[in-house]
Amino acid sequence: MKHWLIGVEELHQQPGDKVIIFDCRFSLTDPGGGLCAYQQGHIPGAVHLDMEKDLSGAKGPHGGRHPLPDPQVFTNRMRASGVTGDSLVVAYDDNRLAGAARLWWLLRYFGHSQVRILDGGIKAWRTAGLPVNTTIPRTVVPGDFLAIENASMAATYPDIKQSGRDNASVLIDAREAPRYRGEEEPIDPVAGHIPGAINVPWQQFVDLESKMLPIEQQRLIWQKLALSPSPVVYCGSGVTACVDLLSLAMIGVESAKLYPGSWSDWCSYPDSIIETSSHS
Repeated sequence: MKHWLIGVEELHQQPGDKVIIFDCRFSLTDPGGGLCAYQQGHIPGAVHLDMEKDLSGAKGPHGGRHPLPDPQVFTNRMRASGVTGDSLVVAYDDNRLAGAARLWWLLRYFGHSQVRILDGGIKAWRTAGLPVNTTIPRTVVPGDFLAIENASMAATYPDIKQSGRDNASVLIDAREAPRYRGEEEPIDPVAGHIPGAINVPWQQFVDLESKMLPIEQQRLIWQKLALSPSPVVYCGSGVTACVDLLSLAMIGVESAKLYPGSWSDWCSYPDSIIETSSHS
């Protein structure tokens, strides 16, 4: 199931008119950091996508820090970048695949399965001695991409509350262990985790070179858990959880769902139960 990744040499050999490359670099602490990094040098032909503007929707009292984009807005953004129904889309970043995995998940959610993540990100590209430039690409021919939501890939706040009552699915918290345990919370107003969730930190699936671990190593991590057929994964705001979902897809668990609002949505409801002890 490793077809969700693409290596730097394979990407370099792809015909330029057959692939659309997106630079998904971002920083939660510096909203303009991703664009700044892109402007300083990117893979030739790559289009920058902003986490707040392009890979997320409008914020409200609930829904979390990174709600899903409006389908029409996402459609327009993809079309403006030249994405068609049969385009191969490649996403990369410099943050252990978190931003790239968010686009990977969104495209599949909106009905486009021809998407790959650059294994190793831009660091691997540079390490291979491949060129970067500062040219902003101009799309001459708009694409015909059409976002069609697949609601079965996502879980809502009511879904999470109901599944907790029914013990219907395994709930996975992809955040770092101290945040899961409620020992610290650098971003959201409340610390802790959703009751019953098990902690499977996203970073353990990606090495320090931003490359996914070999399939067998990933499978060993998941085999320690009693997974339901359709586990639900969340993080702080539905971004880094996509790395867990990528790993699950790579080992063949394609039915796993994202809780897009994640912890930032859950803790926005006054009646939500907060758990701080470890769940085994």
